[in-house]
Amino acid sequence: MTQIIVLPHVELCPDGSVIEAAPGTTICDSLLANGIEIEHACEKSCACTTCHVIVREGFASLNEAEEEEEDLLDKAWGLEPQSRLSCQAVVAETPLVIEIPRYTINMAREGKH
Repeated sequence: MTQIIVLPHVELCPDGSVIEAAPGTTICDSLLANGIEIEHACEKSCACTTCHVIVREGFASLNEAEEEEEDLLDKAWGLEPQSRLSCQAVVAETPLVIEIPRYTINMAREGKH
């Protein structure tokens, strides 16, 4: 199992969390399986950016982003060089530290930021 440290998120994970993920699973599925209810409006089909995460440590160990994901990431709120869509980022053997951005593009459109 691979350790994922989830940095604190005011709504989803206020104290942060340390979870275990099976290599070969996505970050999104790993979060959901451990009770961290990350938004995934497109049902993990790489059609939105609501599951956007920033990989603070271990980014290079993830599978390479495909063009479709790269194009969508350009629309993500709070995009950073280590941003990934968690539904597309597959966990390997390297521990990860991830940050779930405070807002999603849906929240920004609804004026919740």
